[in-house]
Amino acid sequence: MGRILLHWKNWVALLAILIVTGTIFYSQFLAKKIAVRERQVVEQWAEATQFLIRAPMDAEILLATRILTENKSIPIIETNENDSILNYINIDTSKVVSNSSYLIKQLKKFKAAHSPVIWTDPVNASRQNKYYYGESSLLNQVRYYPLVQLCIVALFITLILVSLRSSYLASQNQVWAGMAKETAHQLGTPVSSLEGWLEMLRDIPGTSQIVPELEKDIRRLQLVSDRFGKIGSKPQLEKIELTEQVKEMVEYMKKRAGAGVQFNFELATSPIYAQLSPPLFNWVIENLLKNALDALNGGGTITVRIFDTSTAIHIEVSDTGKGISKNEINKVFNPGFTTKKRGWGLGLTLSRRIVEQFHGGKLFVKQSELSKGTTFAINLPK
Repeated sequence: MGRILLHWKNWVALLAILIVTGTIFYSQFLAKKIAVRERQVVEQWAEATQFLIRAPMDAEILLATRILTENKSIPIIETNENDSILNYINIDTSKVVSNSSYLIKQLKKFKAAHSPVIWTDPVNASRQNKYYYGESSLLNQVRYYPLVQLCIVALFITLILVSLRSSYLASQNQVWAGMAKETAHQLGTPVSSLEGWLEMLRDIPGTSQIVPELEKDIRRLQLVSDRFGKIGSKPQLEKIELTEQVKEMVEYMKKRAGAGVQFNFELATSPIYAQLSPPLFNWVIENLLKNALDALNGGGTITVRIFDTSTAIHIEVSDTGKGISKNEINKVFNPGFTTKKRGWGLGLTLSRRIVEQFHGGKLFVKQSELSKGTTFAINLPK
């Protein structure tokens, strides 16, 4: 599914690039044609203006008048040879009246945009009229249209990718839930059978030392089955005192750690209560402690901290082990990723699912440094 998703991403991205690139080139082509046409309009407007000023009384002025009145989109400022403003058209008069420097700023803007259309007096060559002009709203729309289209295409691609990812995650979650329920179901029958055999074994003389150990293993299998059964469906949360809950798991892992491993437990001064599913949350703490033990490789310190703030409850599990490289920090929660020779690479993936989807919290790597250790942090809503 990941490869299919990547395949679709590539094709969608390529299609978007082609659409936007083609639109940009075509828009620039249209913009250049419109710009040439607008300069021609300004040139005609300048000629018409001068014609009306100097036309004899009996001259036909209909065409010149029509040229002047039909320009309703291109802003023009007329100046003399010294760039003193004589006239203007298609510029907001209210802004000119309210701001004395507005027209001067527009003139500077037009000068930077285009070279002026110059009319020279045929009688006195030193006398000139300059016509500076800006861009019409149509030309601006054509220039900026590709940016608007780019935003639309980007939104379209984002919606597609979010939809594909949501669909992929939903199907992945269904697989997880199905596997978990099936595992719990498959474990149920042999565990029940073992309980029956254990009861028969109690009545056999000489088994007093074997029965307690077998009972511990059966309880462990029951716990595993219970965990898988709960992770396959939405568990019921209970109000639990968090410190004691975590402390039990630390004591459990202490018995299975080597003599070279030291445990530090930094507790809150007052009880902290949280809405938890005890079997599943114990699984999370167990996974974090197991990872810490693996990182220590037989010697070092594991520190568990529990504290709360006004908005959240914080649990941190730190070790002084080998640490995680920067390249691997973002991968540690990916299904199947592991740095150990043995293991499926699912412990942290399941732990994050339990914390975030079932308990509404966050599980993340707070900090890690090679050869110095790692800190995993859990934030739970208060």
